[in-house]
Amino acid sequence: MKATRLTVVSNRLAIAVDQQQKGQWTIRPGSGGLVTALGPVLRDRGGQWIGWTGAGGQAPIDAAFLDELLANGSRETGYTLRPVHLTADEVQKYYHGFSNEILWPLFHDLPSRCNFDPTYWQVYDRVNVKFAQAVAAHTNGEDYVWVHDYHLILVAHYLKTIGVERRTGFFLHIPFPPLDGFIKLPWRFQILHALLRYDLVGFQTMRDRRNFMDCVRMLMPQARITGHRHIAHCLTPEQEVLIGAFPISIDFKQFAEAAASEEVQEHAWIIHANLPERQLVLGVDRLDYTKGIPLRLQAFANALERYPELRGKVTLVQVVVPSREEVPEYEALKREIERLVGEINGRFNQVEWTPIHYIYRSLSQKELLAYYRTCEIALITPLKDGMNLVAKEFCACSIDNNGVLILSEFAGAAAQLHSGALLVNPFDIVGTGDAIRRACFMDEGSRRNRMAKMRRSIQRHDIFQWVNAFLRTGIHKDLDQFPRAELFLPTAEQCGSHGKLEDPLSGGRPQQPGSSLAPPLS
Repeated sequence: MKATRLTVVSNRLAIAVDQQQKGQWTIRPGSGGLVTALGPVLRDRGGQWIGWTGAGGQAPIDAAFLDELLANGSRETGYTLRPVHLTADEVQKYYHGFSNEILWPLFHDLPSRCNFDPTYWQVYDRVNVKFAQAVAAHTNGEDYVWVHDYHLILVAHYLKTIGVERRTGFFLHIPFPPLDGFIKLPWRFQILHALLRYDLVGFQTMRDRRNFMDCVRMLMPQARITGHRHIAHCLTPEQEVLIGAFPISIDFKQFAEAAASEEVQEHAWIIHANLPERQLVLGVDRLDYTKGIPLRLQAFANALERYPELRGKVTLVQVVVPSREEVPEYEALKREIERLVGEINGRFNQVEWTPIHYIYRSLSQKELLAYYRTCEIALITPLKDGMNLVAKEFCACSIDNNGVLILSEFAGAAAQLHSGALLVNPFDIVGTGDAIRRACFMDEGSRRNRMAKMRRSIQRHDIFQWVNAFLRTGIHKDLDQFPRAELFLPTAEQCGSHGKLEDPLSGGRPQQPGSSLAPPLS
Protein backbone atom coordinates (compact mmCIF):
# COMPACT_ATOMS: atom_id res chain seq x y z
CA MET A 1 0.00 0.00 0.00
CA LYS A 2 1.19 3.49 -0.72
CA ALA A 3 2.31 5.22 2.46
CA THR A 4 -0.01 7.91 3.77
CA ARG A 5 1.37 11.05 5.34
CA LEU A 6 0.35 11.54 8.95
CA THR A 7 -0.79 15.04 9.90
CA VAL A 8 -1.35 15.77 13.57
CA VAL A 9 -3.59 18.71 14.47
CA SER A 10 -3.74 20.06 18.01
CA ASN A 11 -4.25 23.33 19.85
CA ARG A 12 -0.51 23.85 20.32
CA LEU A 13 2.45 23.03 18.13
CA ALA A 14 5.17 20.79 19.49
CA ILE A 15 7.21 23.96 20.03
CA ALA A 16 6.27 27.30 21.57
CA VAL A 17 7.27 30.72 20.27
CA ASP A 18 8.02 33.21 23.06
CA GLN A 19 8.96 36.86 23.16
CA GLN A 20 11.71 37.63 25.65
CA GLN A 21 12.00 40.80 27.73
CA LYS A 22 14.38 42.41 25.27
CA GLY A 23 11.89 41.91 22.46
CA GLN A 24 13.67 38.91 20.97
CA TRP A 25 11.70 35.90 19.78
CA THR A 26 12.81 32.39 20.68
CA ILE A 27 11.41 28.88 20.45
CA ARG A 28 11.36 26.32 23.21
CA PRO A 29 10.40 22.64 23.18
CA GLY A 30 6.74 21.90 23.63
CA SER A 31 5.47 19.93 26.55
CA GLY A 32 2.37 18.21 27.80
CA GLY A 33 1.25 14.63 27.38
CA LEU A 34 0.48 14.93 23.68
CA VAL A 35 3.97 16.12 22.74
CA THR A 36 5.50 13.45 24.96
CA ALA A 37 3.37 10.79 23.32
CA LEU A 38 3.47 11.73 19.63
CA GLY A 39 6.95 13.23 19.35
CA PRO A 40 8.77 9.88 19.05
CA VAL A 41 6.08 8.59 16.67
CA LEU A 42 6.21 11.42 14.13
CA ARG A 43 9.99 11.88 14.19
CA ASP A 44 11.62 11.47 10.79
CA ARG A 45 8.54 9.87 9.19
CA GLY A 46 7.75 12.73 6.83
CA GLY A 47 4.77 13.89 8.86
CA GLN A 48 3.64 17.31 9.95
CA TRP A 49 2.06 19.01 12.96
CA ILE A 50 -0.50 21.82 12.67
CA GLY A 51 -1.13 24.02 15.71
CA TRP A 52 -1.01 27.38 17.37
CA THR A 53 2.44 28.84 18.08
CA GLY A 54 1.49 30.12 21.52
CA ALA A 55 2.27 33.70 20.50
CA GLY A 56 -1.25 35.12 20.43
CA GLY A 57 -1.68 38.53 22.04
CA GLN A 58 1.98 39.42 21.84
CA ALA A 59 3.60 41.95 19.53
CA PRO A 60 3.44 40.94 15.84
CA ILE A 61 6.26 38.76 14.63
CA ASP A 62 7.77 39.14 11.19
CA ALA A 63 6.51 36.30 8.96
CA ALA A 64 9.94 35.57 7.48
CA PHE A 65 11.51 35.40 10.93
CA LEU A 66 8.73 33.10 12.13
CA ASP A 67 9.43 30.82 9.18
CA GLU A 68 13.07 30.71 10.24
CA LEU A 69 12.13 29.88 13.83
CA LEU A 70 9.83 27.10 12.68
CA ALA A 71 12.52 25.72 10.39
CA ASN A 72 14.78 25.47 13.42
CA GLY A 73 11.93 23.85 15.33
CA SER A 74 11.46 21.29 12.58
CA ARG A 75 15.13 20.37 12.81
CA GLU A 76 14.69 19.75 16.52
CA THR A 77 11.43 17.82 16.34
CA GLY A 78 11.99 15.86 13.15
CA TYR A 79 8.71 16.81 11.46
CA THR A 80 7.33 19.84 9.66
CA LEU A 81 5.59 22.48 11.78
CA ARG A 82 2.60 24.37 10.35
CA PRO A 83 1.45 27.35 12.42
CA VAL A 84 -2.06 28.64 13.02
CA HIS A 85 -2.19 32.28 14.18
CA LEU A 86 -4.62 33.40 16.88
CA THR A 87 -5.46 36.89 18.04
CA ALA A 88 -5.50 37.90 21.70
CA ASP A 89 -9.30 37.87 21.68
CA GLU A 90 -9.35 34.36 20.19
CA VAL A 91 -6.89 33.10 22.79
CA GLN A 92 -9.04 34.53 25.55
CA LYS A 93 -12.44 33.30 24.35
CA TYR A 94 -11.61 30.11 22.45
CA TYR A 95 -8.82 28.76 24.66
CA HIS A 96 -9.26 30.26 28.13
CA GLY A 97 -13.00 30.65 27.61
CA PHE A 98 -14.86 27.86 25.83
CA SER A 99 -12.14 25.22 26.09
CA ASN A 100 -11.08 25.76 29.69
CA GLU A 101 -14.06 27.46 31.34
CA ILE A 102 -16.71 25.23 29.76
CA LEU A 103 -15.50 21.97 28.24
CA TRP A 104 -12.69 21.29 30.73
CA PRO A 105 -14.76 21.50 33.94
CA LEU A 106 -17.89 19.99 32.36
CA PHE A 107 -16.03 16.98 30.99
CA HIS A 108 -14.39 16.51 34.43
CA ASP A 109 -17.83 16.38 36.11
CA LEU A 110 -17.49 19.84 37.66
CA PRO A 111 -20.36 21.79 36.01
CA SER A 112 -20.51 24.31 38.87
CA ARG A 113 -17.17 25.68 37.62
CA CYS A 114 -18.50 26.31 34.10
CA ASN A 115 -19.00 29.78 32.66
CA PHE A 116 -21.49 29.34 29.80
CA ASP A 117 -20.73 32.67 28.14
CA PRO A 118 -22.35 32.58 24.66
CA THR A 119 -19.56 34.71 23.16
CA TYR A 120 -17.14 31.89 23.97
CA TRP A 121 -18.98 29.55 21.60
CA GLN A 122 -18.90 32.08 18.77
CA VAL A 123 -15.12 32.43 18.97
CA TYR A 124 -14.57 28.68 19.52
CA ASP A 125 -16.53 28.09 16.33
CA ARG A 126 -14.50 30.71 14.44
CA VAL A 127 -11.14 29.31 15.57
CA ASN A 128 -12.14 25.79 14.54
CA VAL A 129 -12.90 27.19 11.08
CA LYS A 130 -9.40 28.67 11.04
CA PHE A 131 -7.85 25.29 11.91
CA ALA A 132 -9.94 23.55 9.25
CA GLN A 133 -8.68 26.03 6.68
CA ALA A 134 -5.08 25.34 7.73
CA VAL A 135 -5.68 21.60 7.34
CA ALA A 136 -7.17 22.16 3.88
CA ALA A 137 -4.20 24.30 2.82
CA HIS A 138 -1.46 21.96 4.05
CA THR A 139 -2.83 18.48 3.33
CA ASN A 140 -3.98 16.47 0.34
CA GLY A 141 -6.22 13.49 -0.24
CA GLU A 142 -3.53 10.99 0.77
CA ASP A 143 -3.02 12.48 4.24
CA TYR A 144 -4.49 11.01 7.36
CA VAL A 145 -5.57 13.94 9.53
CA TRP A 146 -5.47 13.09 13.23
CA VAL A 147 -7.12 15.82 15.33
CA HIS A 148 -6.52 15.90 19.07
CA ASP A 149 -8.54 16.97 22.03
CA TYR A 150 -11.43 19.12 23.13
CA HIS A 151 -10.15 22.39 21.66
CA LEU A 152 -10.78 21.26 18.06
CA ILE A 153 -13.95 19.18 18.05
CA LEU A 154 -15.44 21.06 15.07
CA VAL A 155 -12.55 20.66 12.58
CA ALA A 156 -13.95 17.69 10.61
CA HIS A 157 -17.35 19.39 10.40
CA TYR A 158 -15.84 22.47 8.82
CA LEU A 159 -13.67 20.44 6.45
CA LYS A 160 -16.91 18.89 5.16
CA THR A 161 -18.55 22.33 5.05
CA ILE A 162 -15.86 23.77 2.77
CA GLY A 163 -15.93 20.65 0.58
CA VAL A 164 -12.55 19.20 1.57
CA GLU A 165 -12.52 15.40 1.73
CA ARG A 166 -9.91 13.98 4.12
CA ARG A 167 -9.66 10.81 6.11
CA THR A 168 -9.98 12.05 9.66
CA GLY A 169 -9.63 10.70 13.17
CA PHE A 170 -10.27 12.40 16.49
CA PHE A 171 -8.89 11.48 19.90
CA LEU A 172 -10.22 12.95 23.14
CA HIS A 173 -7.51 13.07 25.80
CA ILE A 174 -9.82 14.08 28.65
CA PRO A 175 -12.83 12.16 29.99
CA PHE A 176 -16.19 12.25 28.26
CA PRO A 177 -18.98 12.99 30.75
CA PRO A 178 -22.08 10.89 31.39
CA LEU A 179 -25.40 11.95 29.88
CA ASP A 180 -26.70 13.82 32.94
CA GLY A 181 -23.60 16.03 32.85
CA PHE A 182 -23.29 16.45 29.11
CA ILE A 183 -26.86 17.69 28.65
CA LYS A 184 -25.98 20.77 30.71
CA LEU A 185 -23.95 22.01 27.74
CA PRO A 186 -26.03 24.52 25.74
CA TRP A 187 -24.25 23.45 22.53
CA ARG A 188 -24.57 19.71 23.14
CA PHE A 189 -26.19 18.97 19.77
CA GLN A 190 -23.53 20.89 17.83
CA ILE A 191 -20.73 19.09 19.70
CA LEU A 192 -22.21 15.62 19.14
CA HIS A 193 -22.93 16.29 15.48
CA ALA A 194 -19.38 17.57 14.93
CA LEU A 195 -17.80 14.53 16.57
CA LEU A 196 -19.83 12.28 14.28
CA ARG A 197 -18.31 13.94 11.21
CA TYR A 198 -14.98 12.21 11.89
CA ASP A 199 -14.33 8.79 10.42
CA LEU A 200 -13.02 7.51 13.77
CA VAL A 201 -13.57 8.89 17.27
CA GLY A 202 -11.31 7.56 20.00
CA PHE A 203 -11.55 7.79 23.79
CA GLN A 204 -9.20 6.93 26.65
CA THR A 205 -11.35 4.30 28.34
CA MET A 206 -14.34 2.08 27.75
CA ARG A 207 -16.23 4.20 30.30
CA ASP A 208 -15.71 7.33 28.20
CA ARG A 209 -16.79 5.52 25.05
CA ARG A 210 -19.91 4.23 26.80
CA ASN A 211 -20.77 7.73 28.03
CA PHE A 212 -20.44 9.08 24.49
CA MET A 213 -22.61 6.37 22.97
CA ASP A 214 -25.27 6.90 25.65
CA CYS A 215 -25.39 10.59 24.70
CA VAL A 216 -25.68 9.75 21.00
CA ARG A 217 -28.52 7.29 21.63
CA MET A 218 -30.49 9.75 23.74
CA LEU A 219 -29.84 13.01 21.89
CA MET A 220 -29.51 11.85 18.27
CA PRO A 221 -32.28 9.32 17.57
CA GLN A 222 -31.48 9.44 13.85
CA ALA A 223 -28.11 7.77 14.57
CA ARG A 224 -27.88 4.00 15.01
CA ILE A 225 -25.07 2.31 16.96
CA THR A 226 -24.13 -1.31 16.33
CA GLY A 227 -21.43 -3.46 17.90
CA HIS A 228 -20.36 -3.46 21.53
CA ARG A 229 -16.84 -4.85 21.42
CA HIS A 230 -13.61 -2.92 20.94
CA ILE A 231 -14.97 -0.92 18.00
CA ALA A 232 -18.56 0.22 17.63
CA HIS A 233 -20.15 1.54 14.44
CA CYS A 234 -22.41 4.56 14.38
CA LEU A 235 -24.55 5.09 11.30
CA THR A 236 -25.73 8.66 10.77
CA PRO A 237 -27.60 10.17 7.82
CA GLU A 238 -24.26 11.55 6.58
CA GLN A 239 -21.76 8.71 7.15
CA GLU A 240 -20.56 5.75 9.15
CA VAL A 241 -18.36 6.55 12.17
CA LEU A 242 -16.14 4.15 14.11
CA ILE A 243 -16.02 4.60 17.88
CA GLY A 244 -13.29 3.01 20.00
CA ALA A 245 -11.32 3.12 23.23
CA PHE A 246 -7.56 3.60 22.84
CA PRO A 247 -5.76 4.16 26.17
CA ILE A 248 -2.78 6.43 25.51
CA SER A 249 0.66 5.49 26.81
CA ILE A 250 4.32 6.54 26.85
CA ASP A 251 7.57 5.56 25.18
CA PHE A 252 8.45 3.03 27.88
CA LYS A 253 11.89 2.22 26.49
CA GLN A 254 13.03 5.84 26.38
CA PHE A 255 11.90 6.57 29.92
CA ALA A 256 13.47 3.40 31.33
CA GLU A 257 16.78 4.00 29.57
CA ALA A 258 16.91 7.66 30.58
CA ALA A 259 16.12 6.77 34.20
CA ALA A 260 19.07 4.36 34.19
CA SER A 261 21.49 6.97 32.81
CA GLU A 262 24.45 8.03 34.92
CA GLU A 263 23.34 11.68 34.93
CA VAL A 264 19.90 10.85 36.35
CA GLN A 265 21.33 8.44 38.90
CA GLU A 266 23.75 11.08 40.15
CA HIS A 267 20.95 13.60 40.58
CA ALA A 268 18.80 10.97 42.32
CA TRP A 269 21.64 10.35 44.77
CA ILE A 270 21.77 14.07 45.59
CA ILE A 271 18.02 14.13 46.30
CA HIS A 272 18.32 11.12 48.57
CA ALA A 273 21.31 12.60 50.37
CA ASN A 274 19.36 15.78 51.11
CA LEU A 275 16.36 13.81 52.41
CA PRO A 276 18.06 10.85 54.14
CA GLU A 277 16.70 7.92 56.12
CA ARG A 278 13.08 8.29 55.15
CA GLN A 279 10.69 7.08 52.50
CA LEU A 280 9.81 9.67 49.89
CA VAL A 281 6.26 9.99 48.60
CA LEU A 282 6.00 11.88 45.30
CA GLY A 283 3.11 14.01 44.14
CA VAL A 284 3.66 15.85 40.87
CA ASP A 285 0.91 17.77 39.13
CA ARG A 286 0.08 20.76 37.00
CA LEU A 287 -1.72 23.44 39.00
CA ASP A 288 -5.34 22.52 38.33
CA TYR A 289 -8.43 21.93 40.45
CA THR A 290 -8.99 18.50 38.87
CA LYS A 291 -5.74 17.13 40.33
CA GLY A 292 -7.05 16.92 43.90
CA ILE A 293 -3.96 18.41 45.53
CA PRO A 294 -5.68 19.93 48.61
CA LEU A 295 -7.46 16.64 49.38
CA ARG A 296 -4.15 14.78 48.93
CA LEU A 297 -2.43 17.06 51.44
CA GLN A 298 -5.27 16.53 53.90
CA ALA A 299 -4.98 12.75 53.44
CA PHE A 300 -1.24 12.91 54.15
CA ALA A 301 -1.92 14.94 57.31
CA ASN A 302 -4.58 12.41 58.29
CA ALA A 303 -2.05 9.57 57.95
CA LEU A 304 0.47 11.43 60.13
CA GLU A 305 -2.22 12.11 62.73
CA ARG A 306 -3.51 8.53 62.99
CA TYR A 307 -0.20 6.73 62.47
CA PRO A 308 2.50 8.38 64.60
CA GLU A 309 5.00 5.78 63.44
CA LEU A 310 5.14 7.59 60.07
CA ARG A 311 6.40 10.81 61.61
CA GLY A 312 10.04 11.42 60.89
CA LYS A 313 10.07 8.43 58.55
CA VAL A 314 8.10 9.71 55.54
CA THR A 315 8.32 12.93 53.51
CA LEU A 316 5.87 14.02 50.84
CA VAL A 317 7.60 15.71 47.91
CA GLN A 318 4.80 17.71 46.29
CA VAL A 319 5.71 19.30 42.96
CA VAL A 320 3.21 21.79 41.51
CA VAL A 321 3.91 23.02 37.98
CA PRO A 322 2.63 26.59 37.41
CA SER A 323 -0.34 26.86 35.08
CA ARG A 324 -2.82 29.64 34.19
CA GLU A 325 -1.54 31.81 37.03
CA GLU A 326 -3.37 34.82 35.62
CA VAL A 327 -6.74 33.16 36.34
CA PRO A 328 -8.04 34.16 39.81
CA GLU A 329 -9.39 30.68 40.51
CA TYR A 330 -5.98 29.13 39.92
CA GLU A 331 -4.25 31.75 42.03
CA ALA A 332 -6.71 30.97 44.83
CA LEU A 333 -5.92 27.25 44.45
CA LYS A 334 -2.21 28.02 44.73
CA ARG A 335 -2.80 29.97 47.94
CA GLU A 336 -4.90 27.13 49.36
CA ILE A 337 -2.15 24.59 48.62
CA GLU A 338 0.49 26.81 50.20
CA ARG A 339 -1.72 27.37 53.26
CA LEU A 340 -2.17 23.63 53.75
CA VAL A 341 1.54 22.91 53.30
CA GLY A 342 2.44 25.55 55.88
CA GLU A 343 -0.22 24.34 58.30
CA ILE A 344 0.83 20.68 58.07
CA ASN A 345 4.53 21.45 58.31
CA GLY A 346 3.91 23.73 61.30
CA ARG A 347 1.83 21.07 63.02
CA PHE A 348 4.08 18.04 62.58
CA ASN A 349 7.54 19.54 62.05
CA GLN A 350 10.48 18.06 63.99
CA VAL A 351 14.06 19.26 64.38
CA GLU A 352 15.46 17.12 61.56
CA TRP A 353 12.27 16.39 59.67
CA THR A 354 9.79 18.45 57.67
CA PRO A 355 6.72 16.49 56.54
CA ILE A 356 6.21 18.15 53.14
CA HIS A 357 8.89 19.28 50.72
CA TYR A 358 6.97 21.68 48.46
CA ILE A 359 8.23 22.70 45.00
CA TYR A 360 6.34 25.26 42.94
CA ARG A 361 8.09 25.41 39.58
CA SER A 362 8.68 23.42 36.42
CA LEU A 363 11.15 20.57 36.70
CA SER A 364 13.78 19.86 34.11
CA GLN A 365 13.69 16.43 32.50
CA LYS A 366 16.68 15.32 34.56
CA GLU A 367 15.11 16.49 37.81
CA LEU A 368 11.78 14.81 37.15
CA LEU A 369 13.34 11.49 36.21
CA ALA A 370 15.56 11.70 39.28
CA TYR A 371 12.52 12.17 41.52
CA TYR A 372 10.86 9.22 39.81
CA ARG A 373 13.97 7.14 40.58
CA THR A 374 14.39 8.35 44.16
CA CYS A 375 10.84 8.31 45.51
CA GLU A 376 9.61 4.94 46.72
CA ILE A 377 5.93 5.89 46.50
CA ALA A 378 3.94 7.91 43.97
CA LEU A 379 0.72 9.51 45.24
CA ILE A 380 -1.39 10.31 42.16
CA THR A 381 -4.92 11.23 43.17
CA PRO A 382 -6.77 13.31 40.57
CA LEU A 383 -10.48 13.86 41.12
CA LYS A 384 -10.88 12.79 37.49
CA ASP A 385 -8.34 12.35 34.69
CA GLY A 386 -8.48 11.14 31.12
CA MET A 387 -5.43 8.91 31.59
CA ASN A 388 -2.60 10.42 33.72
CA LEU A 389 0.71 9.62 32.07
CA VAL A 390 2.65 10.55 35.23
CA ALA A 391 1.56 7.24 36.72
CA LYS A 392 3.00 5.38 33.74
CA GLU A 393 6.18 7.48 33.71
CA PHE A 394 6.77 6.71 37.39
CA CYS A 395 6.42 2.99 36.76
CA ALA A 396 8.69 3.07 33.70
CA CYS A 397 11.39 4.82 35.75
CA SER A 398 11.10 2.38 38.69
CA ILE A 399 13.75 0.20 37.09
CA ASP A 400 14.51 -1.60 40.37
CA ASN A 401 10.84 -2.62 40.74
CA ASN A 402 10.80 -1.18 44.26
CA GLY A 403 8.16 1.55 43.85
CA VAL A 404 4.54 1.65 45.02
CA LEU A 405 1.87 3.46 43.04
CA ILE A 406 -1.12 4.91 44.90
CA LEU A 407 -3.59 5.85 42.18
CA SER A 408 -7.02 7.46 42.05
CA GLU A 409 -9.69 5.10 40.81
CA PHE A 410 -10.99 8.04 38.75
CA ALA A 411 -7.81 8.26 36.62
CA GLY A 412 -8.02 6.57 33.25
CA ALA A 413 -4.78 4.73 34.03
CA ALA A 414 -6.58 2.81 36.80
CA ALA A 415 -8.25 0.56 34.22
CA GLN A 416 -4.83 -0.71 33.12
CA LEU A 417 -2.86 -0.55 36.38
CA HIS A 418 -5.49 -1.67 38.89
CA SER A 419 -3.87 -5.04 39.57
CA GLY A 420 -0.58 -3.49 40.70
CA ALA A 421 -1.54 -0.09 42.10
CA LEU A 422 -3.21 0.74 45.40
CA LEU A 423 -6.45 2.29 44.18
CA VAL A 424 -8.04 5.03 46.28
CA ASN A 425 -11.04 7.33 46.21
CA PRO A 426 -9.41 10.80 46.42
CA PHE A 427 -12.51 12.17 48.18
CA ASP A 428 -11.98 9.58 50.96
CA ILE A 429 -9.34 11.29 53.10
CA VAL A 430 -9.18 8.49 55.67
CA GLY A 431 -9.00 5.76 53.03
CA THR A 432 -6.20 7.56 51.19
CA GLY A 433 -4.37 7.99 54.48
CA ASP A 434 -4.65 4.25 55.09
CA ALA A 435 -3.22 3.59 51.62
CA ILE A 436 -0.23 5.82 52.40
CA ARG A 437 0.52 3.79 55.52
CA ARG A 438 0.04 0.51 53.66
CA ALA A 439 2.46 1.62 50.94
CA CYS A 440 5.07 2.68 53.50
CA PHE A 441 5.02 -0.70 55.25
CA MET A 442 4.54 -2.91 52.18
CA ASP A 443 7.06 -5.75 52.13
CA GLU A 444 9.71 -5.85 49.44
CA GLY A 445 8.30 -8.90 47.71
CA SER A 446 4.86 -7.35 47.28
CA ARG A 447 6.39 -4.12 46.03
CA ARG A 448 8.44 -5.90 43.41
CA ASN A 449 5.62 -8.13 42.23
CA ARG A 450 3.16 -5.26 41.91
CA MET A 451 5.57 -2.92 40.14
CA ALA A 452 6.88 -5.62 37.80
CA LYS A 453 3.29 -6.40 36.77
CA MET A 454 2.56 -2.74 35.98
CA ARG A 455 5.84 -2.22 34.14
CA ARG A 456 5.20 -5.26 31.93
CA SER A 457 1.77 -3.94 31.05
CA ILE A 458 3.05 -0.45 30.18
CA GLN A 459 5.93 -1.89 28.16
CA ARG A 460 3.56 -4.11 26.20
CA HIS A 461 1.02 -1.33 25.65
CA ASP A 462 3.40 1.55 24.90
CA ILE A 463 2.91 4.66 22.79
CA PHE A 464 3.69 2.84 19.55
CA GLN A 465 1.07 0.19 20.28
CA TRP A 466 -1.42 3.01 20.95
CA VAL A 467 -0.70 4.71 17.64
CA ASN A 468 -0.80 1.42 15.73
CA ALA A 469 -4.15 0.50 17.30
CA PHE A 470 -5.65 3.84 16.25
CA LEU A 471 -4.19 3.82 12.73
CA ARG A 472 -5.13 0.20 12.06
CA THR A 473 -8.69 1.00 13.01
CA GLY A 474 -8.81 4.27 11.07
CA ILE A 475 -6.92 3.46 7.87
CA HIS A 476 -5.81 -0.19 8.17
CA LYS A 477 -2.16 0.84 8.42
CA ASP A 478 0.45 0.93 11.14
CA LEU A 479 3.66 2.87 11.69
CA ASP A 480 5.72 0.54 9.50
CA GLN A 481 3.79 1.90 6.54
CA PHE A 482 4.93 5.44 7.37
CA PRO A 483 8.56 4.89 6.33
CA ARG A 484 11.40 6.76 7.93
CA ALA A 485 12.41 9.81 5.90
CA GLU A 486 16.02 10.48 5.00
CA LEU A 487 17.74 13.01 7.23
CA PHE A 488 16.60 16.37 5.99
CA LEU A 489 16.90 19.92 7.32
CA PRO A 490 13.85 21.90 6.12
CA THR A 491 14.19 25.45 4.95
CA ALA A 492 12.09 28.33 6.20
CA GLU A 493 9.97 28.17 3.07
CA GLN A 494 9.25 24.47 3.60
CA CYS A 495 8.03 25.19 7.12
CA GLY A 496 6.04 28.09 5.68
CA SER A 497 3.68 29.94 7.90
CA HIS A 498 1.91 31.56 5.01
CA GLY A 499 2.51 30.24 1.50
CA LYS A 500 1.47 27.43 -0.76
CA LEU A 501 1.69 23.80 0.23
CA GLU A 502 5.25 22.50 0.09
CA ASP A 503 6.64 18.97 0.22
CA PRO A 504 6.44 17.79 3.86
CA LEU A 505 9.95 16.59 4.65
CA SER A 506 11.50 16.63 8.08
CA GLY A 507 14.38 15.30 10.07
CA GLY A 508 16.67 15.92 12.99
CA ARG A 509 18.69 14.37 15.74
CA PRO A 510 17.24 11.80 18.16
CA GLN A 511 14.87 13.18 20.76
CA GLN A 512 15.22 12.61 24.46
CA PRO A 513 12.06 11.61 26.29
CA GLY A 514 9.94 14.55 27.29
CA SER A 515 7.61 14.74 30.23
CA SER A 516 4.01 15.60 30.66
CA LEU A 517 5.06 17.74 33.62
CA ALA A 518 7.53 20.03 31.89
CA PRO A 519 6.25 23.64 31.60
CA PRO A 520 2.68 23.03 30.44
CA LEU A 521 1.41 24.46 27.21
CA SER A 522 -2.24 23.74 27.84
